[in-house]
Amino acid sequence: MAKEVSNPIDRLMEQASQALLETEYFTVVKLSLRALEKARRADDFERMTRILLPLQEARRQIRQIACDAGPRTILTARPKPSELQPGLYLAQPPLIAIEARDIRETADSKSVPTLLLCREPMTRAGKWPIAAVTTGGLIDTITVRVQVAPPSGVVPMHDQPGVGPTRDNSSTPPDVAWFVAAAEALGDAAIARVNATMPASWRVDELMLYLEVIPEHEKLHQRLADACRDAAREGPAPEPRRRAMAENPYSF
Repeated sequence: MAKEVSNPIDRLMEQASQALLETEYFTVVKLSLRALEKARRADDFERMTRILLPLQEARRQIRQIACDAGPRTILTARPKPSELQPGLYLAQPPLIAIEARDIRETADSKSVPTLLLCREPMTRAGKWPIAAVTTGGLIDTITVRVQVAPPSGVVPMHDQPGVGPTRDNSSTPPDVAWFVAAAEALGDAAIARVNATMPASWRVDELMLYLEVIPEHEKLHQRLADACRDAAREGPAPEPRRRAMAENPYSF
């Protein structure tokens, strides 16, 4: 007879483990995130490190399914939920990052594996700013940006008459390699923003917010696990985490 699990976090993770065996990856993510939030509220950093393992694996599988499906389309307006299929999507102006986040959340709610990036208008230097955003409650607005090289053949058109909001000649979605590299660069930029000298429990909270912004980035999961292990040794900081600087998610 199976031993009854009394801890509610462990019960959630037993369900997540079973869902992982059944390749129900979006269920794993949902259950793991609930468990992660419960463990953080309890300052149970050791459990958080264990929760992150199936969460990272489920998200890796979702991302791989999306990459295997390949590029789908460039989005310049919100698609209908029924139009979303597994694959890679690039949101570009006039769409902005907070709208791209809503599209990604819609895909997640329908269990549609996607890797969705949002680019902003091409810079004068010929780069594409890639942006991701989420809101951390009533105070924190978390926005991450990184400038990357556009796909081959995309050139600036800033000074040409009738140039659109992208300020370039982009018309087709990039290839898989570009999506993967841009997503990695975005997550790496988030990691670089975390102050390694702050108390470990503050780093846990910062990285949890960045992981909400860029959920597909594997190294963010790993850095969060590292911070959780440090926090398990240090214990929670005596004061609340310093709040991140608010940014406007409704503009480029």
